[in-house]
Amino acid sequence: MKNIYLIISREYLERVRKKSFIVVTLLMPLFMIAIMVAPSLMMLYGTSDQKQVVVVDHSAMVAESLSATPEVSFIIERGMSKDEACAVYNEQSGVFGVLYIGRDIEACDSVQLITNSSSSMVLEQSITAQIESIVEREKLRAYNIDNLEEILAEVETNIELSTYINDGTGDETSMESTSSGMSYILGIILGMLLYMVIIIYGQMVLTSVVEEKASRVIDVMVTSCSPFELMMGKILGIAAVALTQIAIWAALIIVASKMLIPMLFTPELAATNDMMMTTVMGTLGDTGYIALLFTYVALFMLGGFLLYASLYAASGSAVDSVQDGQQFNTIIMLPIILAIIVMMSVFNDPNSPIAFWSSIIPFTSPIVMIARIPFGIATWEIILSLVLLYASFVVTTWLAAKIFRVGIFMHGKRPSWGELWQWLRMK
Repeated sequence: MKNIYLIISREYLERVRKKSFIVVTLLMPLFMIAIMVAPSLMMLYGTSDQKQVVVVDHSAMVAESLSATPEVSFIIERGMSKDEACAVYNEQSGVFGVLYIGRDIEACDSVQLITNSSSSMVLEQSITAQIESIVEREKLRAYNIDNLEEILAEVETNIELSTYINDGTGDETSMESTSSGMSYILGIILGMLLYMVIIIYGQMVLTSVVEEKASRVIDVMVTSCSPFELMMGKILGIAAVALTQIAIWAALIIVASKMLIPMLFTPELAATNDMMMTTVMGTLGDTGYIALLFTYVALFMLGGFLLYASLYAASGSAVDSVQDGQQFNTIIMLPIILAIIVMMSVFNDPNSPIAFWSSIIPFTSPIVMIARIPFGIATWEIILSLVLLYASFVVTTWLAAKIFRVGIFMHGKRPSWGELWQWLRMK
């Protein structure tokens, strides 16, 4: 243990003293908070200027019923063709574009928006929604229903869905409020965070082993410690760097949630009644929830890193350069890439069979499970996933140590898969 401790200290101090480590550690929490808060802030402050659109309506059905919105206002031109309107209202005219509506409004290409500058999805959806609503109303009028406008006004309903976790009481004051949108954002951020940690620090293990093997430093080090002690020291030392970074991020975000979030959540924002913004601010302001999330992140990050770092260490010991290790790294990367793909399906249904089993299987569980946790996963699933993850680390470390103890002394030739199998079988 003394030798392992010395190697851990060397690997740890060598990396935490770097300026790049300090800069990334301090900036990442701000980046994470910005990502979570940005969508609502962009919706609140990111609205563009109202655009003017000239309407040429040959159907005589739509133009008079169009109403201005924050995105667009309308200028109606009567007795003008599409070509004439495009010639008159060109880029120099100052209007955004021409909305042409043909005689048969439901025919293909009967509704066209000819713009003088790039359009946006929000603008197009706003115009399309209005036209659809107007056409639907005109079709209803054909049925000669009395007081149609009053009836439509009375039946128009807007529903705002609030979701809670059932605690058996039915009392909303005691039940925990949830938001699938907020869970989605947290899942994406935490899943990608673990992906980056495993990839970046795993590659760090491989690079460290390859460089020391190429410079023959390892040949000297193994005279004072065993290959297994050397491998474990490197893995645990770099794992300690990753854990330090996660701990600092957690502390900074918890402090920010207490100090920065109340400053951002101004009365103006509260007055907008934006449910998403309210949920985001409420979640970021819950220090207990943030601390619990980072505890899970640390546990799954450590388990996932230890699992993959042992494989990266074995890969690095078997080659003489990082480039030579790509054939092995591709195999190591496949489960991680698969986990990212499955993570995207988690947001459609966090309790689907593929999401459940991918969060239990150790090679994909760190990323997939951490993406599921914000949706409110049962505690027994999290515990089972962690137990299997750390048990798999023990097995992969034992196998990787067999390759490592032989590979660090091999130079000049990249081993084949058959040779790696022989190294595993050596006693």
